Amino acid sequence: MDRIKILHMWFILFAVSSFTGCERQGHIAQVDFNDTVEIKEPRVSEIPEINICVGSMITPKEGYAYYKALLSYIGNKLKMKVNFIEKESYAEVNFLLEEGRIDVAFVCGGPYVDGHDKFGLQLLAAPQVDGKAVYYSYIIVRKDSGIGRFEELKGKTFAFVDPLSNSGRNYPAYLLQQAGESAETFFSEYLYSYAHDTSVRAVAEGIVDGAAVDSLIWNYMEKNNSPFAKATRIIKISPPYGIPPVVVRPGLNRDLKDTLKIILLEMHLDSEGGEILKRMGIEKFVEISDSQYDAIRETRKFLGK
Repeated sequence: MDRIKILHMWFILFAVSSFTGCERQGHIAQVDFNDTVEIKEPRVSEIPEINICVGSMITPKEGYAYYKALLSYIGNKLKMKVNFIEKESYAEVNFLLEEGRIDVAFVCGGPYVDGHDKFGLQLLAAPQVDGKAVYYSYIIVRKDSGIGRFEELKGKTFAFVDPLSNSGRNYPAYLLQQAGESAETFFSEYLYSYAHDTSVRAVAEGIVDGAAVDSLIWNYMEKNNSPFAKATRIIKISPPYGIPPVVVRPGLNRDLKDTLKIILLEMHLDSEGGEILKRMGIEKFVEISDSQYDAIRETRKFLGK
């Protein structure tokens, strides 16, 4: 069996174990996904409802409990049934937003730019963390690896997150193209994890030598004493990018959109909302403009996207 096949087999086994046997940190011992909804046909219902998606790429698995609390909070404020949609790739999320089968989504800056420029995906609000609405791509390696620079990953194995991810794909691809390289020529093997925390664990467990991950997620894991974050270190940090936003599909009812925006922007002002945000590591939601994602557009332009 060749080395590439072995690497993929290890990663598949690892990914399965991360969903079934991983010990999680903090107050949440187990997250119940039984109430997530599988979208099949366009909705026909007499009960007011809204489909909100939280992709598995955008948050550590233990963070899902807090997102579900957030969605419950939104539903109570709207007096609507909230269908919690969970998808594993940004391409699928954007497709369903374009089709009108998801109303609201929490996405990375890359998929927002892609969706905005292709079919008019709209910004609703953005989280503020440490007084700013920006984030970074971290290039990480094992703490004991001896690797100190991105260039030293030449000939090593690497985990991207998602083909549309800015922090988990576009930034490292930008570094490679600047050096006259590609993933195929630079790494001995690479793969997509489809979740930032999965990439962190893959590096920590020695399944890959390096990875590109969202700074917000690595920082969250490190702050909450994740053994996987503790076993890794950062060797390169990108310039700041517009933070992963909350987006809405084009054509969403204007009154509903405005009400949703107010709920998010005022959430930190009441005790229940403030507590949910605190647990998520978010200070508050703020307004954000499309121009704050121009740095992502420049990276995409450099890559020929």
